[in-house]
Amino acid sequence: MKPRALILDIFGDYLRYVDSEAKAGDLVILLGALGVEPAATRMTLSRLKQEGWFTTRRVGRETIYRLSDHLLEILDEGRARIFAPYEDEWDGWWTQVVFQTPESDRTVREQVKKKLAWLGFGPLTPSTWLSPRDVRGEALKLQAEFPAATVDVLTSRTDDLDADRALVARCWDLSLLESDYLGFIEGHRHLLDASSGLEGPSALAVRTEIVSTYRHFPFRDPSLPVALRPAGWPGATAHELFLTVHRALSDAAVAYVSGVVGSDVEAPELRIQNM
Repeated sequence: MKPRALILDIFGDYLRYVDSEAKAGDLVILLGALGVEPAATRMTLSRLKQEGWFTTRRVGRETIYRLSDHLLEILDEGRARIFAPYEDEWDGWWTQVVFQTPESDRTVREQVKKKLAWLGFGPLTPSTWLSPRDVRGEALKLQAEFPAATVDVLTSRTDDLDADRALVARCWDLSLLESDYLGFIEGHRHLLDASSGLEGPSALAVRTEIVSTYRHFPFRDPSLPVALRPAGWPGATAHELFLTVHRALSDAAVAYVSGVVGSDVEAPELRIQNM
């Protein structure tokens, strides 16, 4: 786990809820609990500030790092995706995006594809992408975000479940994702019992590790409804394992972070439930 990712995970899971800011010294302590040397933490913070992810101010001899509005939006969006329930039902409709970009503008084309993948779409063809979810609202924003492209948002259906499953096979290669889910489950199932005995820095370290490991899945997984999932699909099992361990470590990890920063950190699960 790199210091850059760990800093963002600590802010996303805890410090986001304490005025979105923290003292550099407190961040050094928290990252130290995760095995990061003080010099590496300070260097990474400086680089993130240079990139515009943080603003800073001085209080005496201490530097306060505050999340930029843009990074705050990214963390909130990512958190909503990570903790979103694994939906089971499907009405048979696909959200379909067809886009065109100038032939010479490869950068825009790749940016559109990256954003579509972020939203859970899969490529039926290089310019036609599908999602089994009703994400028309998010897709319609693409035109304003990428004015050099032409973006059409449609809904479509086949009325044939076998044809729908064939579309899934064409849009997504799920074999590697399935293998990674199984590896996650195998590597973390012991925490269902072990997490109750962890406290302080250990609780924070284990909770941060499972967040850091799991948070990539929702951006690779199209969140297929039950009717479209391969037999024995482990995604929902991995998601429930993640949520259970994350909740089990909440009190101990939040108490430790609160003690370091000197402020009460509201348990993030409460925030998610009330969104």
